[in-house]
Amino acid sequence: MAYLFEMHSLSASYDTNVVLKDVDFKVSESDFIGVIGPNGGGKTTLLKVILGLLKPVKGKIVFNTDLINRNSIGYLPQISTGDINYPVTVTDVILSGMMIQKKIISRMSSSDRSRAGEVINELGLSGLADSSLNELSGGQLQRVLLGRAIIGNPKLLLLDEPGNFVDSTFENDFYEKLRELNKRMAILMVSHDIGIISSHVKSYACVNRGLHYHPSSEITNEQLLAYGCPIQLITHGDVPHTVLKYHN
Repeated sequence: MAYLFEMHSLSASYDTNVVLKDVDFKVSESDFIGVIGPNGGGKTTLLKVILGLLKPVKGKIVFNTDLINRNSIGYLPQISTGDINYPVTVTDVILSGMMIQKKIISRMSSSDRSRAGEVINELGLSGLADSSLNELSGGQLQRVLLGRAIIGNPKLLLLDEPGNFVDSTFENDFYEKLRELNKRMAILMVSHDIGIISSHVKSYACVNRGLHYHPSSEITNEQLLAYGCPIQLITHGDVPHTVLKYHN
């Protein structure tokens, strides 16, 4: 199976603070990997290294020819409420994803706008194409930003905590859409909620300074502890509840 990129003994830091240490990691064309770990463990840093926003201080990352210039990587960052306060339309935001590949600011062509229309329809936003961001629900905004990430038909899609801004009415649709997208692109999804993503991802990367790859969507608390990945397991049911670690 062809790999999109490989990390070899990679370390990354902010000044003298080493956040990732001696990471070996491979991502193939059909992967759908949940990236999990404690706060401050290096999950977002891992994405920054892949995107080229942070250079490794040791080791290297090697891309195949499809990603050599990182033009075929889509990215959906964490969302804040400040992201909705700009006077731009849904179409404008989705089209802005094309500028990453063009590398220059230029007038969008008719084919670009046609592609934006396809993405808008694919994500169920056809009635909102001319709406401003501050008119959207959380789930609609998430779809718009996902549209910006996929308009260029990337080979690799990176998602940083996409569930934080998804409203409950769109949650299932959102993850089903990711499942469909995974048929044509690899996905790395940072998330703190194993309970939700476990039915969608194919495998896990547990990140806590180091990285341990778990080649299955089923993962136990014992495995998380063995991987040095101390995170809280949350389950979902008719009555909201959290499963806590046993106390002595």
